[in-house]
Amino acid sequence: MRKNSTVQSSEHKIIVVDDERGILDSLQVIIRRLGYQYTGVDNPLEAIERIRRENFDLLILDYLMEPLLGDEVVKEIRKFNRDIYILLLTGYKDLAPPLETIKTLDIQGYCEKADNFDQLILLIESAIKTISQKKTIKIFRDGLTKILDSVPKIYQLRSIPEILENVLEEIMLFAKSTNGFIMIDNFALESNNNESAFKGMGTYDVSLEKFMSMLEPPFMESMGQARTSKECIRTNDGIILPLINDSMKTLGIVYLELKNPFNEIELLKIFATQVATSINNIHLHSLVSIKNDELARTYNELQRRYMDAIQVLRLAVDAKDVYTRGHSDRVAYYAVKLGKSFNLKEEDLEKLKAAGIFHDIGKIGIADDILFKTDKLNDEEYAEIKKHPIKGANILSAVSMFKDIVPLVRCHHERIDGRGYPYGMKGDEIPFLARIISVADAFDAMTSDRQYRSKLNIEEAKKQLTLNSGTQFDSDVVNNFITLLEDFDEMQKEIEHTYNPDQFLDNENK
Repeated sequence: MRKNSTVQSSEHKIIVVDDERGILDSLQVIIRRLGYQYTGVDNPLEAIERIRRENFDLLILDYLMEPLLGDEVVKEIRKFNRDIYILLLTGYKDLAPPLETIKTLDIQGYCEKADNFDQLILLIESAIKTISQKKTIKIFRDGLTKILDSVPKIYQLRSIPEILENVLEEIMLFAKSTNGFIMIDNFALESNNNESAFKGMGTYDVSLEKFMSMLEPPFMESMGQARTSKECIRTNDGIILPLINDSMKTLGIVYLELKNPFNEIELLKIFATQVATSINNIHLHSLVSIKNDELARTYNELQRRYMDAIQVLRLAVDAKDVYTRGHSDRVAYYAVKLGKSFNLKEEDLEKLKAAGIFHDIGKIGIADDILFKTDKLNDEEYAEIKKHPIKGANILSAVSMFKDIVPLVRCHHERIDGRGYPYGMKGDEIPFLARIISVADAFDAMTSDRQYRSKLNIEEAKKQLTLNSGTQFDSDVVNNFITLLEDFDEMQKEIEHTYNPDQFLDNENK
């Protein structure tokens, strides 16, 4: 008896059983070239035990062997394994088992031995395709079973922390992930608050303060992109899943770090949808008892920590360039002044203040050599600069508390005539508050020194606003701002002496 040979290759495992050494050697070469794992056995009794102990996808079996014929081998194997795909080989057509026996034993293929292995190769490739399809079906079937099994557990829970922990455990177990987190927005559960709840596991099983320090700007941007697009976002190390309920609202996100390739994304989407629906139903049908004070502390802490993280990024943008330092604070100030001139509600004034402070947050992801370039940008560099409104909107979209200012940040470089960016919106398509931010932003840019030019004086800046009124800028906003600028000196004093750039943060944390 010769020694068995095993070669590791793809995930598909093929075992060949034949008492002719030449056939085993030939099939070993062929199967290896096809890219599959090969095991060769020349004893049918040993083959039965190998298949009993190991998982093989395909059995290629000779019919005439000692001490058992091929059909007898199959009978034994079918007693404990109904899944393995079997191809029967014979060198003597007249001695092959009858068709009825082949059907009864569930032998999926039959091939005569020949010097040319083309027919066998076609049968092997066809078998592997069938095996792959069966595996996919089994994965989906088992995955759906796991999803359905997890639902009763969720409904039995009694608090939000329990829900988040259980949901995260179930989906991480399903995806074979060891590191991940879940963030749920309170507003998506029909609440009046705009905060979020958080639970992390593995690397992310840390305090909220530590968690926020772990978030890099590109990752925060991806979080927001997943929420707004309602699509799964792949990252370098894993996947971000939006939690979408039956009303197509985004309740939050789940992040799973995936060390190994994971192709069952559709199943993860189904799981995430079930999670979102279950959480929503728990709230709507009052199946859990929520401790309001406990939730409030969690929500407020997460809100404060995320706000701190955003503020650090915002200050980092200002700190990059001495020429733009304080720009965001001044834009916020001018925007609020403009809002008051239109007798806007207090809530709109707060939106203007927040949007002014954070309108350039997306520049954190722009390379310094582009931001600080003193001569004219080329087309590629300008295209990169034009991404900052979308980058900023995505960063702010990661949690619900910024949902009202995201459109303002995204649209503050749109123009009335439709020649702005990033979407080329025009006229009333642009949110009115974004049109206010646009004027405030442009005015402060014109009246501030930059690397590539000196600042304009107040009269020249007013002239530029007027010249571009109705094309770049909203004419009503420009008219009101020109009137406000009659007290420009007083406004400057107020900015220098009374305006506190941290006031927004203080108000939000109260």
